[in-house]
Amino acid sequence: MRKTSILVIFLTVFVDLVGFGIVLPMLPTYADEFGASGWLNGLIVASYSFAQFIFAPIWGRWSDRIGRRPIILMSLFGSSCSYGLFAYASTMEGGQALMWLFVSRFFAGVCGANLSVASAYIADITEPEKRSKRMGLIGMAFGLGFIFGPAIGGASIKLMGATGPGIFAASICFLNFLMAIFFLGESWKPDNSVSADRTPRLEQWRKVLRRPKIGLLIGLFFLATFCFSCFESSYPLVLKKAVGYGPGDIAFLFSYCGLLGAFIQGGLVGRLVKKFGETNLIFLSLVILAVGMVVLPIASSKMAILGGLAIFALGSGLNRPPTFGLLSLKTPKDEQGVTMGVAQSAGSLARMVGPLFALGLSDYSQRLPYFVCAGVAVVAAVIAYGKLRGSEDTANPVDGDAVTDEAG
Repeated sequence: MRKTSILVIFLTVFVDLVGFGIVLPMLPTYADEFGASGWLNGLIVASYSFAQFIFAPIWGRWSDRIGRRPIILMSLFGSSCSYGLFAYASTMEGGQALMWLFVSRFFAGVCGANLSVASAYIADITEPEKRSKRMGLIGMAFGLGFIFGPAIGGASIKLMGATGPGIFAASICFLNFLMAIFFLGESWKPDNSVSADRTPRLEQWRKVLRRPKIGLLIGLFFLATFCFSCFESSYPLVLKKAVGYGPGDIAFLFSYCGLLGAFIQGGLVGRLVKKFGETNLIFLSLVILAVGMVVLPIASSKMAILGGLAIFALGSGLNRPPTFGLLSLKTPKDEQGVTMGVAQSAGSLARMVGPLFALGLSDYSQRLPYFVCAGVAVVAAVIAYGKLRGSEDTANPVDGDAVTDEAG
């Protein structure tokens, strides 16, 4: 049952990212078809992350109170409905189509906030020493989603027309929902002796972030996600304007980057964590990420672009699993959902800010956002190396450990 549950969790994240990967490359097409301007396209993209930012801690807190399974089931069913709305929007025209497209993306972000609960589920059923490796499965699902999403979106349009991406995404979400009903067991049974966390949202953030090591890890995750979202939103423009690549070439390169990320997170992370430890791997990932951000905007030949994407994929692929693995080790067992929810919200905030930052600077220079992000990654690497050493030695602290951690 445990292996089956891990498979369902993997598919939950994978399907969520496939849906996101289907939609993201299609936005320029929808902009042309429905008359949306660039800023409106950006608003539609940001609505997904904004919804995740608001709802990830709510899902996490509810999962701590009533269990992981019901939250995951609700989110899977909701995701299916959101992609149904996406398909419905594609049958309309003009402003009405854009309105429903916005609604569908916001609703998808609400349901996509189950990533925090998926991370908590993995933490529930995994021994401390294996958590970073298991968190790598979630990262692998991210990578695979970005491999298959653009390809599925393009193929479904050819087969079914404009409604294809939404219909296909809704169908696989619903199939995953059915699989979860029959095969996903409950991983967390709340202890009645522990009072449920009913703290307000801002107090919830304060409670999580005031623990220095946990707050630092979430901050580092925010910076790494910020760099990735800057790349994700602006690199298609770099390829189009500086190199002259079309949508097919861009989709291939994003699939290539996702394939490398999936291989790294699914196959290498566990071995590297054993060899280097979480702290050293986080530091190394940020350094490699910085190098990739420098190479990408100046690469012009196909080989140089492939090499730059490989470096970037290595850095970004190595970052998330040890960060979330160490985060789970530093979090009390009855607060895993809340902590993962706050962390996921921080990532959603970065995915809101990153595109606005990168696309805004791109009006002045295509390369400037990447050089700024490289500097951000270097600063984050230095902070990680100086502040996190020895953090992996403490697993699942109780309240007393948390106080000691604060004092240290």
